[in-house]
Amino acid sequence: MTTTDRTAPRTGLLTVDGATLHHEVRGEGPLLVMMPGGSADAGIYDAIAADLADRWTVATFDPRGYSRSPLDGPVTEQLPATHADDIVRLIEVLSPDGAPAALFGSSSSAVVALDVLARHPGRVSRVVAHEPPVVGLLPDPEAGRALFAAVRESFRRDGVAAAMTTMAEGLAPARGEDRADPEPTAFEAEAEAEAEAEAEAEPTARDPESIAPEPAAMAPEPERAAPEPAAPASSPQEKSQETPPEMPPAQAEVFRRMHANLPVFLEHVLCSFSGYAPDLAALKDSSAHLVVGVGRDSRTLLPAVAAEALARRVDARVAEFPGGHIGLTEDPRAFAARLRDVLLAP
Repeated sequence: MTTTDRTAPRTGLLTVDGATLHHEVRGEGPLLVMMPGGSADAGIYDAIAADLADRWTVATFDPRGYSRSPLDGPVTEQLPATHADDIVRLIEVLSPDGAPAALFGSSSSAVVALDVLARHPGRVSRVVAHEPPVVGLLPDPEAGRALFAAVRESFRRDGVAAAMTTMAEGLAPARGEDRADPEPTAFEAEAEAEAEAEAEAEPTARDPESIAPEPAAMAPEPERAAPEPAAPASSPQEKSQETPPEMPPAQAEVFRRMHANLPVFLEHVLCSFSGYAPDLAALKDSSAHLVVGVGRDSRTLLPAVAAEALARRVDARVAEFPGGHIGLTEDPRAFAARLRDVLLAP
């Protein structure tokens, strides 16, 4: 298989209970399913999947209700278990010989990865859960739940810009004494920058075409255009409300799709996924297959604090990844290299 053949996606549609999933497959070898978090879809992994396709059959997809994966009926509150069942069905189709798959999930999709491992341990060989925001394991769970409920309420009342401001203000370091630097982290700064961009553009509150990608706790941004594929994403301060004119058409389309997914994420995913209560006993039984990822630059923030608490409770290994909570978009090439090491480690 040539490099072009290996990295070019092969697309398909999979009928699952209540939805039809768009999925893309690259490469050859053992199956690796990469699950997008937040308002993202398969496009968030284009660069990373291409890098890993030399070693794995890399499957990406649009979660149910997002982008090219329509629901059979009206959107309702989404549950991690339903999304986990979708993943198991995808593995069954793409690994018909029954061989287990490796899973990677980030943020809200890391929650789904935990549910797959807890309920279907025989279907997975390794699960890498990058910063699952399981607020029930925080030192103050009620404060975490209240934050995400307030974000959703801000969205309902005043739209995305207000939700972004609520998120940025609420995501102060969970271990404030651990951070001497008074400057905001990139994670917080990005949320604040997006909120300012939203406010300046004065978008229609619920118009998906006029809202910017959710940068905060559970919605990574699409990769930015760059002269070379390995170049990191643009800084948050450089982003604008409009799709950058230099963005290639394919990435502009990813950007547009993520805009349109935001109402579903904020209304139907944010609270139910962050409020997920993992089966700690089941995860501990399968802890040899679980790696909990944390961002080098986000370890004092809510999702990473919750993730490390989970790792302690179930005796799972912790692996540090480049960047912050959305490190996979900040430097896709470096993130892919680290993920490769984690997947191949004994």
